Order: sequence, then structure tokens, then C-alpha cells
Amino acid sequence: MSNEVESPQVSDAMEVAQLSSLAAVDSHAGSCEAEMPSRLLNDAVRSLPYHVVKDLLSIGVCSRCVLRILGTEDHIYCHSSFSQSMLCSVLEEVTSFKSEGDFQFCSVCSGILQLSYRDDKETLVKMKSPNDMALVIAELVKKEGHQVDGFSLEVSIPQFILENESSLLSGMKKRYESEPWFQERLLSKCVSVKDVLKFAITKPLETLLDTKASASSFRIRLTYTHKMALENSVERNQGFKRRKIGTENGLQNVNDESVVANKDCSDYPANETIAVTGRSSLKVPIDKVSEPCHLVYLCYRTHIYLCGRYLKYSRNVSQTRWIIDEERMGEASVEEIIGSNILPMCRGDNYKFHAAGREDIDVRMLGSGRPFLLEIQNARQVPSKETVKEIESKINGLENKLVGVKNLQVVGSQGWTLMREGEAEKQKQYCALVWISRPLEDEDVCSISLLHDMQILQKTPIRVLHRRSPLEREKIIHWMKIERIAESSQYFLLHLCTQAGTYIKEFVHGDFGRTQPSIGSILGCRAEILQLDVTDVKMDSF
Repeated sequence: MSNEVESPQVSDAMEVAQLSSLAAVDSHAGSCEAEMPSRLLNDAVRSLPYHVVKDLLSIGVCSRCVLRILGTEDHIYCHSSFSQSMLCSVLEEVTSFKSEGDFQFCSVCSGILQLSYRDDKETLVKMKSPNDMALVIAELVKKEGHQVDGFSLEVSIPQFILENESSLLSGMKKRYESEPWFQERLLSKCVSVKDVLKFAITKPLETLLDTKASASSFRIRLTYTHKMALENSVERNQGFKRRKIGTENGLQNVNDESVVANKDCSDYPANETIAVTGRSSLKVPIDKVSEPCHLVYLCYRTHIYLCGRYLKYSRNVSQTRWIIDEERMGEASVEEIIGSNILPMCRGDNYKFHAAGREDIDVRMLGSGRPFLLEIQNARQVPSKETVKEIESKINGLENKLVGVKNLQVVGSQGWTLMREGEAEKQKQYCALVWISRPLEDEDVCSISLLHDMQILQKTPIRVLHRRSPLEREKIIHWMKIERIAESSQYFLLHLCTQAGTYIKEFVHGDFGRTQPSIGSILGCRAEILQLDVTDVKMDSF
């Protein structure tokens, strides 16, 4: 059996410095600051139907679950300073109920609202109050070095807990529906297990982290799991609908709505029930719990994005890391140069590089640069404008001068949408060094310049047939201009603007007739491209 601890160890320095601030945590919403929460708790308990409280306690329902299920006003049981033992003592004293035996885990929440769980070392942890849990979370945030300007608290609980609650409410409906208090209490809104836990720890967390809970990119996630088989519970609750839990950015989505919370309790079917204990007249089909849930704390930030435009000055640098047969192609990559300089400044786990198209390794990217988006995973620091400028200057000041960046900035996820929208509509400008098999004539220069919005048909180039589908693509050459090279009759610079996705090399030499028309066919001679630069990528949205 694993060791049992009363609460996880929290650094003494942090606890001493911060416990005093916890005393300033506001009381629950709607309560008067002049009244003590303990007095409000006593008043709330005295208003409950005593025999029902006794019935619930006798079948192993914990104090917080008793109070939330019976619709206690103002959610006083969520107060962060209330320990489980304090709540239990008040309930037992007021209702004259005497518990028997040792501590047992709640038959509804499986110890979650008793602040009991097993940690990653399988040690049984029993916390005294929500303040203790808030301290553990705050220390984790501090240890991982997250910049916190707000936080979103997420709680994920096992499905069978919702099913247990559904069964309990069905049994209560069958047993107490005819009693006057039932309509007043159980027809009010029921607060879910996860929401009670959130209410209890949010206030102390706000105090400890010195920020407010909000729709923040920084997430604190509590994931509860349990080894209890779900199949038996599902069979006993045929009417219970299970939600799918999707995944996003590699993390399980916790936006599974509480099925029982905010649901009219009168809607639950009066299922056939079984007796749990001889001490209670309440019969419900839920099992006693011998083991609490397993809890994993996770602090992370949703992806942040930095966008800008990159320039590539070398003809031996690929856009992304390129390995063939364990041999590296090129001396570096745009992705690695930019990513390796930005990632440490954001203190993230990893990065992904996205660009609006790509150029071949031997093609330079000049002019306005190519739009790109760098996705930083779990950034512990969101760079300020000043830091972004420093990053830009650092990349542009690298000794090798292989890559440069401009207009670097932090953007939201809308940057991804803008890039994808712009990709389909963008135009690109090029400058190609071309050789032809005969001397260039003035008539050639004039005829080329007169061509506007010329439509061409390109079959998938031979050089990429091994990795691209054999298709025919219609593309537009918007305009072209020839720039002569002094003292050379067969070499010239071809400036052109094309639709995105045009294969420029094949447009020059024709690719054995697979691109029609081509520069070679237009001039009526052999044409070869010797060098190519991208000089502009037009994207109005980026």
C-alpha cells in the first residue's frame, strides 16, 4: 500500500510569504463581508431537511456533495478556507448524525471534493482545504517559470462520477418527491463536481498568482482519472448520454460540459434502485468507493504565434530541414535559423514553422520576403514588442547572413487564418537569369513585354513527379519584362509576375513540352534557366 500524506509538501518560503495574503480572500459571492463564513455555513445547514442529510451521509456521500446536491444557497460550501472535517463536523452536529468507522471516499465524487487523490507516485494525498491545493498549483506555476497575466482553470473528471450523480438524483426523486422540501431544493440548479472545485480554488489562486481568472491562453488543468471500469456504470444508466472527448494541439479537450450541472433534477428517470446500507431508507444503484481518483496537475499555454517575412540570401539553404538517406542537404534551413533564435526567448517546448509556399534550395528569397508563421508550443514567456525587436535584430545580425526577417510580431491564431486565405490569392514576382540558343533581338524584348495575363498549362514537372500527383494545372503569367545584360547577346534577366503555384523553371525551358507555352516556345529557340530569385510575394492579408 502506498504511503499516505496529509498534504503535498509546499516550499516553506512560499507558504510563509503567501498564507497571510490568503487571509484576505473575499468571502463567497453575495455574502456580507461583516459576517463570518462559518456562521453562514451553520445557517445554511440548519435550513436543510435533516433526515435527508442523514440518509446521504449514511450512504457515503461527502459533506460538500451533500450541500451542493441539496442546493445550499450562495455556494457557501465552496469557501476556500473550509476543510472537509469542518464541513463534516457542522453537518453532523446540526443533524445529530454520528459517522461510524474510518474515513471513506465519497460514493459520488470519489474523493475529488474531499480533496483526496493519488499523485503520480501513487501516494495517497489528503488535503485539508482548497487553500492547500491552490498553494500546490501556485508552486508548480512558479517552478515551471510561467509568465502569468491571467489563467483559465480546467477540470476533467471521469464519466462515471456524472453517472453516479445521475443515479443518486434518480433515487432521491423516487424517495422524496412527495415531500414539500423536494420541489424547492431539487428543482433548483445543481452545481457540478468540477464547478464546485473551481469555485473553491479559484479565489486563492487569484491571490497567490496575483491575477484574475479569465479566458486566458495560460491554462491550469486538473485531470482526474480512475481505474474503475466504466462499462458497469453505463449499463446501469442506459439513459445517460456520453460525450466524446476530442483532442486539440496534442492535449485532451476538457470542454466536456457538465451533464448534470444546471439540469432540472426532476428530469431524471426513476430507475430501479438497490439498497446500499441498512441505516438509510434511501436506495441508490451506486457502489462504495475504495480508491480515490488519480490526479495530474498540468500548467501550459496554448500555442502562441509569431509572424513576419523571411529573406533567404543563400542558394544552399533549404526552407525546412532536409535529410536524404541520413545526409543533410544544404548548410542550414530557414526553419532552424528562425526557430532556434525565437524558441529560447519564449521558453517554449517546441516550435513548428509554416510558410506561404516555398522556394527551391537553390532559389533566393529577396525583396519583400516570404510570409511565415512560427507556432510556439507551451511558451512560458510571451515576448513583448521590445523583445520581438531584439529577436529580429539578432537574426538579421547573424555572421553568416544566410537568412533575415522583417515585420516580426506576435499575433493570435487569426494569423494562421490570414496566411491560408492569402496563399490562395497571392501573386509572386521573380527574376531569372536565362540563356537562349540564339542572340536576343529587340523584337524579342518587345514581344515578351506585350504579353499580359497569359494563360499557360503545366503538367506536373518531371523533377517532382516522384512526390506529386500527375496533374495538369492552369496558371496565369501576369506580366514579363526582359532586362538586357551588357556585353552579352544570349544572356538576359527575365522579370515576371505569376499566379501562385507556377513552376518558373519549367515555364522557361518547357520541360520537354510539358509546359505550354514556355519562354523557349515563345522565342522559338532553346531556353535554359541558370539562376532564380523570388523578389516579391504579394499577400494583402499578411
